Amino acid sequence: MNAPIPHVDFMTHADAEASLKEVGAKLRAGTIIPYLGPGLAELSKPAVPINPEALAAFFGIKVALPRRAKGNAWAAAQHIESMKHRSTVTALMAEAFTSPVEPTALHRYLATLRLPMIVDTWYDGAMRAALGERDDWGEVQGITRAGIGEDRWYRFYDAAGNEADRAAATGWTTLLYKPHGSIAPAKNFLISDADYVEVLTEIDIQTPIPDVVKDRRTERSFVFIGCRFNDQLLRTYARQVTKRSATLHYAIVEPKTLTKNELRFLISQGLTPVAIPLAQAIEILAGAA
Repeated sequence: MNAPIPHVDFMTHADAEASLKEVGAKLRAGTIIPYLGPGLAELSKPAVPINPEALAAFFGIKVALPRRAKGNAWAAAQHIESMKHRSTVTALMAEAFTSPVEPTALHRYLATLRLPMIVDTWYDGAMRAALGERDDWGEVQGITRAGIGEDRWYRFYDAAGNEADRAAATGWTTLLYKPHGSIAPAKNFLISDADYVEVLTEIDIQTPIPDVVKDRRTERSFVFIGCRFNDQLLRTYARQVTKRSATLHYAIVEPKTLTKNELRFLISQGLTPVAIPLAQAIEILAGAA
């Protein structure tokens, strides 16, 4: 028998708008952390893949994939890595994301707020570009451990794109956290199944998550913007990155597109769903003063 569809009570439109204005006030106060998904970059209509399914399709154009890998970016990358070489995966990812993504109005607005942390889960460089006029920020990125011969889970970069150390990171006003890596500044990508097997083995005890991230999430809430939770990997990262933070979090969602698993995730994590189209939500957040 099919499991019943989870029930989630969505706010009225007026209440959702009021809730977003509260989120905007918390952003300005630095008590809430934006957690950005590829749906935000998609608003710029970029010439790059704008979700894992589109990235899987890109891989499928470049390399003949077995049926089990079609439609799954992580399995597709693993097949390419196994049949060719890790360098081929990196080259294809660099090709996929070579076109710059224009920062949206929200990227630019967030860059003005001197937030303690911004989490950005896609591979584009739009948030880095939006922060570019400042010099008081830096970035930490998840990295593949394939072939590096180092016991490292992440690397730090300053505003100029130079590699830095964890001591420098503690002094940055804003920390940009890219848990899956990024095209900029150094083409770090977590993408293959093998990459994630290592991370997921230890993520429950938080080893792959930088200490500076753990420090800056303490007692703060999160707002998920442009995110989907329709894959176990995406749900795991959202759960682990927000672990041991505040208990009240928000997610901007489109109710008609949510899967059963996404609805269950909203319930299990106690996320407050704000059902407003993303473009409108951005207008409210950026104009909430």
